[in-house]
Amino acid sequence: MAHVSVEGAEVVVRLGLREGLAARRRKVRVPVSALREVRVEKSWWRVLRGRAGHGNWSPGRCSGVRSRPDGEDFVAVKADSTVLCLELDASAPYRRVAVSVPDPEQAERRVRDAMPGGGASEAQAPARDAPADPPQHRPPLQHEGGTADDHGRPPGVTSRTGSGAGQPPLDGERALRANAGRVRREHVLHRRPDGPERT
Repeated sequence: MAHVSVEGAEVVVRLGLREGLAARRRKVRVPVSALREVRVEKSWWRVLRGRAGHGNWSPGRCSGVRSRPDGEDFVAVKADSTVLCLELDASAPYRRVAVSVPDPEQAERRVRDAMPGGGASEAQAPARDAPADPPQHRPPLQHEGGTADDHGRPPGVTSRTGSGAGQPPLDGERALRANAGRVRREHVLHRRPDGPERT
């Protein structure tokens, strides 16, 4: 597994032997000034985005660089692990660095403490007079012991695509106009007169 540390003005990700061989590097360094967001992602596959570049993309273990139109992501994740995700700005060599680490919450705190302003930008910092909003939590997914599907929908909530949601109700007159020129055929199977008798 990878280990994340802050050394001066850089966040250093040291990869394990397997991840290092697959990614063809043992360390990834990004400047602290390029950090936009630090978070922990419980679903390892959600950090994979873009097209797979050089690296190892075997099921359950992904290490290497993924290409996107706005830049590249570096990932070193394995299945059933919690991932530390570093979102970076355009000045960094990657747009996102996502790695499986032994203690992601502790690594997140270390990196967040090194960020300018303690990790909260002025836009993200709550106003002093206003009460802070409670954190928004997504429902646990099925592989996490919950009942929500892969899109975070609880049971009984319909999909927004493919079910006709958001479309106007069917207009009877419009349906008759659309079917007016359609040729209708009987869909009844007839027994062939020269066919064998069924008993």
